Amino acid sequence: MTHNKTPDQQLVINIAEQTLTVYQQHAETARYTISTARNGIGSQQDSGCTPLGKHIIEMKIGGSEPMSAVFVGRVPTGEIYDEELGTRHPNRDWILSRILWLSGLEEGSNKGSNSQGGCDTYDRYIYIHGTPDTEPMGIPLSHGCVRMRNEDIVELFEQVEEGMPVTIVPN
Repeated sequence: MTHNKTPDQQLVINIAEQTLTVYQQHAETARYTISTARNGIGSQQDSGCTPLGKHIIEMKIGGSEPMSAVFVGRVPTGEIYDEELGTRHPNRDWILSRILWLSGLEEGSNKGSNSQGGCDTYDRYIYIHGTPDTEPMGIPLSHGCVRMRNEDIVELFEQVEEGMPVTIVPN
């Protein structure tokens, strides 16, 4: 399978608006409310921040899993998230349904390292992924990833390809 690297389809994540917008030939085709990092914008390892700039979808994970499937280390656990499971594990950072693993394209900004150390989006495990429906959208609450409603990430997953451009902008 070849990656579709044509710029006629891309995702734009807007931190200020807490939105993810799908563009097809420069026309908006879908918009989702998301949740980015509680710690704000940044690309350093262990910062808990969402990185800015040009990225691609490096890997799509979980396409055959059921809605609300639980992932740990990008591997489905066999669990399906529900309120009872959430109550039993109140401190887990839930990664549900689908994972779009991002990779930065800008050396020293969101790829590789810089004077402050590692700043690599891929090595930081920054994903677009599903989260429990109890988690609010539209406000920054994640640990660096881009959280989406499970229905939304499943829908988005079907629209995107590995290699597709993703730009994360502050506003």
